[in-house]
Amino acid sequence: MELFKIKRDIPFMSYGKLTTFISLVTFIAAVFFLVTKGLNFSVEFTGGTVMEVQYRQSADIDKMRGRLDTLKLGDVQVQALGTNRHIMIRLPNKEGVPSAQLSNNVMNLLKQDNPDVTLRQVEFIGPQVGDELVTNGLLALGMVVAGIIIYLSVRFEWRFAVSAIIANMHDIVIILGCFAFFQWEFSLTVLAGILAVLGYSVNESVVVFDRIRENFRKPQMRNKTVPQIIDNAITATMSRTIITHGSTEAMVLSMLIFGGAALHGFSMALTIGIVFGIYSSVLVASPMLLMFGLSRENLVKPQKQKEEAVV
Repeated sequence: MELFKIKRDIPFMSYGKLTTFISLVTFIAAVFFLVTKGLNFSVEFTGGTVMEVQYRQSADIDKMRGRLDTLKLGDVQVQALGTNRHIMIRLPNKEGVPSAQLSNNVMNLLKQDNPDVTLRQVEFIGPQVGDELVTNGLLALGMVVAGIIIYLSVRFEWRFAVSAIIANMHDIVIILGCFAFFQWEFSLTVLAGILAVLGYSVNESVVVFDRIRENFRKPQMRNKTVPQIIDNAITATMSRTIITHGSTEAMVLSMLIFGGAALHGFSMALTIGIVFGIYSSVLVASPMLLMFGLSRENLVKPQKQKEEAVV
């Protein structure tokens, strides 16, 4: 489906060096913030206390956050579980204070405002569990990257696989750099959003790469140069890109605006990832193909001329 059709090819590859330079600068900046500031890991990674409390009537979550801030425990998370009657509270570890005492202090404070509040369950997450989550998260990220490399190498060619991985890693580092710069909390939901961005971004790269390979095999493209063929492929998929990513971004923005604190990290990671995923698939991965020396012979095997038998 096309809402509009561009008659002339947009010369994306003529700006390839400029976009590659911009990507390199943003990548270096993101790495700098990751090294200097680091990520603000949530309770799942650092360890802490997770409490689930229940009210007979709907509770005021903003008021609860304000009351809990008076305990000066640090970054305390309060979110509703379905309804405002069931609330989950995440408390970071505090030196010199046992986890049991932290939960008791929170319950005593909440009962001052509403004596009907009850504690449904409490979990204590140690630092060892957080280390295991970090290890498993990195393992999951590595397996996804390896799967993408194998898939693209089999379906296309090694130049496409390397270009797509560089573009995808660019997206991931940019997301992590944004979370490090603004010190947004990095939780398991954010990690899930990053893994989703990996698959989403590689899907856009596959669409563009498939059109590039198709263009190389078209007879009307035989007299075109490689940059012209890539420009035609990107322009031909432009309408699809706008429709797909526009609708997806609208949905993600609605989660970011109306989803509350529970979906903020996940939707923020997706919002940044979708924007940079489009950018990297078009203006990072495609120029990389030129840098790696993509040619017609890499995709189209030359036809062997049959020798006529001499009688």
